[in-house]
Amino acid sequence: MENKKEFRNWLDAFGLSHPLVIAGPCSAETEEQVLKIAHQLKETDTSVLRAGIWKPRTRPGNFEGVGALGLKWLQRAKHETGLLTATEVANANHVDLALKHDVDILWVGARTTVSPFIVQEIADALKGTDKIVLVKNPVNPDLALWLGAVERFYEAGISKLGVIHRGFSTYEKTRYRNNPEWQIPIDLQNSFPDLPLILDPSHIAGRRDIIFDLCQTALDLNYDGLMVETHFDPDNAWSDAKQQITPKALDKMTVDLKIRKMEGNEAEFNNHLNTLRTQIDLIDDQLMEMLGKRMKIADNIGLLKKKNNVAILQVKRWNEVLGRMILEGEHNKLSEEFVLKLYKAIHQESINHQKKVMND
Repeated sequence: MENKKEFRNWLDAFGLSHPLVIAGPCSAETEEQVLKIAHQLKETDTSVLRAGIWKPRTRPGNFEGVGALGLKWLQRAKHETGLLTATEVANANHVDLALKHDVDILWVGARTTVSPFIVQEIADALKGTDKIVLVKNPVNPDLALWLGAVERFYEAGISKLGVIHRGFSTYEKTRYRNNPEWQIPIDLQNSFPDLPLILDPSHIAGRRDIIFDLCQTALDLNYDGLMVETHFDPDNAWSDAKQQITPKALDKMTVDLKIRKMEGNEAEFNNHLNTLRTQIDLIDDQLMEMLGKRMKIADNIGLLKKKNNVAILQVKRWNEVLGRMILEGEHNKLSEEFVLKLYKAIHQESINHQKKVMND
């Protein structure tokens, strides 16, 4: 699959002066709930009403969706508000039911994207249709797997395609429910700049207080839209209560967000510059986090050496690390001079950490 300008046709057809907004509850709970949220969203910048009908949960026993009954509620909401509708599909049967209820946009969830067999089944079920299909990133940070899923739909003749960035699972606890790993969607953008890219801040955040910041970062990186979970009573939602916001909060957020527009050469330059600087800021944040983790390991090494009465400086080990990093630097087009200065500073900080531990 190669990048094509035509990838954007379905998005351009919306004729929007702002990024695409897809919003709605994590789960369709009742007909009254779906309709109430839909009518509130109609007064915002929302173009598409989303709702989970089938909810794949991490562990059994949690609410797993109302099932096909909820599709009728979406259909009624569409008729009453004019909003398009979207839901997640995880197998061919879901596709069949969604098509019968005139759902406009189907998305493939992160747990489904990891399985080429299931993705192919869904792609085959959609052959000959004109639906918009959005593919969420897989739960694990694997760009090839993400693009592979998109390619299966492309090869099935689906021309209205897009991707959703919802973050990646990690064993370690971070401030996010799912680590954004911004560099992965950035790499995807670089390879397929015309493939619409949408942020799902709700699943990255896991909590509502950082959703705005995630959305602003996405817009600074030229994302094409947002998929935000909304509920008129988020705290009492049947699933993912902590990460949902009200339609009123969504409306305020879309007003407060800064959109980078390209108007003439100067605006285009500034927009590109801001995008690149945001990428650098994100990588710098990751560098600081990784260096912090490295020094915590150095502390543990210091404790181990203290317990066993071993000297801090291990020349052979240091030379091995330095030699390996110089080779890695060459591979990444970094000068030997730079790598030497960087790793001498890191080594000195590691020694300082171990000295402190040894002397405590």
